[in-house]
Order: sequence, then structure tokens, then C-alpha cells
Amino acid sequence: MSRATEPAKSEVQSEVDGTGGFARRSLGSRLVSANTFWIALVLLALCVVFTIAAPGEFATVFTFQTLLIETAVLLVLSVGMTFVIITSGIDLSVGSVLIFAGMVSAKTMEALSPGGTATNAGWGVISVGLIAGVVAGTVWGLINGLLIAVAKIPPLIVTLGTMGAALGAAYLLNNGSDVRSVPTVLNNTLGYGTWFGIPNLVLVAAVITLIGAWLLHTTKFGRYTYAVGSNAEAARRSGIGVTAHLLKVYTLTGFLAGVAGFMSLAYYASTTISAHTTDNLNAIAATVMGGTSLFGGIGSVLGTVIGVFIPAVLKKGFNITQVPDFWQMIAVGAVLIAAVWFDQRRRRLRNSR
Repeated sequence: MSRATEPAKSEVQSEVDGTGGFARRSLGSRLVSANTFWIALVLLALCVVFTIAAPGEFATVFTFQTLLIETAVLLVLSVGMTFVIITSGIDLSVGSVLIFAGMVSAKTMEALSPGGTATNAGWGVISVGLIAGVVAGTVWGLINGLLIAVAKIPPLIVTLGTMGAALGAAYLLNNGSDVRSVPTVLNNTLGYGTWFGIPNLVLVAAVITLIGAWLLHTTKFGRYTYAVGSNAEAARRSGIGVTAHLLKVYTLTGFLAGVAGFMSLAYYASTTISAHTTDNLNAIAATVMGGTSLFGGIGSVLGTVIGVFIPAVLKKGFNITQVPDFWQMIAVGAVLIAAVWFDQRRRRLRNSR
């Protein structure tokens, strides 16, 4: 190994443990210094406040079950966004890719159903529709990855462009209108079905989240993700294929957007184009609020889960306590800015040592 490579590798070593450089510190100090810890306290405080304000309405099984269902699709998107932002990237296209994947899935099931309506379609048709939707999302992710990692175009520009392109393509597929002939069995099973009292949609989101956490925190893929986000050049000098890894990360994000599109289709029994136009911003906000650094190299799936639930709890709590919805937007904006400020402050303190 050359002398030029040795310091580069040591620079990456603190990141490839999957903890963002805190491997040698005690568990307690790592928790207290992490954004995730403080954001978790914010979420807990919100739950306590709304429970006190409306004890008979907020702290109920129905309310929490509804919260889980309403956040399931966004959580899947946000898991993918976590990987992207840890690499110091961004993906503005996930909401449009979700819409496109749902549209492709719905149109595929229509095309395979007698009479052009998929309402009575069975699991064979549904399986093909699922594959079509997931492949559609994965292809958009691959396009993003090729343009960012291979063509070296900034992620903001690439995903801003594919955001509009994917949405336009979704409109073209059905002449600008939603597809509403979704199989009834899909809506009743995945959309509203339960397993031992737990909504199936939530179970799918939970499984994907656990797999994402395992992938990020325990595998070489996750360690490389942290390393690339911490210092791409140092990662390259240490032998990590940065271009190939970024390609995989953006493809994974597209894949998860495709899965989220199918989940949304099952829940709403429609493509609901207008309902997902801000999902990209919501996923970014949730990821950053959960402690993932916009500068890359730091983040966790657990933090993202917490970040997803903060806006959901605020919205539900404000609705129950009859507080106007626009206060939720102000509160979420304040928490988001505070999370970024905390991250910047921590980074400055670490660099000054």
C-alpha cells in the first residue's frame, strides 16, 4: 500500500463502522450527542402533550393504528432517502417515481384484465402489476444513478429533472387522470387487511424498514455508504468503488419508491396523483429531522423512523385538539430548521477539536 493511500484509508476507517465516526465512544455519550436522541425526546414530548390535552382521543389504539397506516408509504420512501442523504446526495424525484410506478402497476393490471377493468382481478394479475411497478421505479432510480455517478451531474439537478419527467410520464400513461380500477382483493388485503390486529400495510413497511436498518448498519454496503458520504475521495483511495456504490444507492431508492407506489395503490384503490406531489419533500424532511446529516456521513434508519412520525403526530394531535392545520406546517418547519442547526453546530464543534 502506498503512503498516499494509508492516510486516506485511516480517514475513512471511522466511517465504515456504520456509526458516523463515534465507534470508540461509550454508548451513553454517543446517544446524548446524536440528533436521534434529541429528536426522540421531541417526539415523546409531543405524545405527552397531546395525551394530556386530549387523553380520551389521542392516546388510543385507534389513533396509533391510524398513525402507523398513514405513515407506512412515506416511511418506505424515507428509508431510501436515508441512504441517499448519507452519501451526501439528494433525491427530489421519489414522489414522482412513486406516482409513475403506481400508474404503471395499475395500467398493467388493467391491460391484463378482461374488459379493461382490474376490479375483479386475481393474485396472478396483481403479482404482474407489482413486478411492473417495482421495475418501473427501479429503472428511474437507475437513470438517476447513471446521471449522477457516471455522468457526474449534481444530484439536485438530476433529480429535479427526473422529478418532472417521471410525473409527466405518469400523466401521459392515462391522459392526465387517475386509474381507479384497482383489484378489490388487493385493496381489502394489503390496503385494509390486518394480521393479528396489525395492518398489513404497516407490516410491509416495518419489514422493509428492518431490512433497511440491517443493510445500513451491519453490512459492507452500509459501511461503504457512510464512507462515501464522509469523504468520497478518501473512500475511493481506500479501494471503495464510489461510482458503482452511488449507482446502487440511487437504484435502491428507486426500487423502494416503486414498492411505495404499489402500497399507495393498494391503500387508496387509485393512483391518486395529487396526493403524492410533496412526498419527496416530506421524505427529505423526515430523514433530516431524524438526524441524518445533509453534509453526508451521518444518519440512521431509527432516526428516520422518528422523523417520519413527528409530522404525523403533530397533524393528528392538532386535528384532535382542533388547532388549525397551518400550525402543523409552522411546527414542522421549526423542528426541521432546529435539526439542521444542531447538525451544523455539532459538525463545527467536531472540526474545531
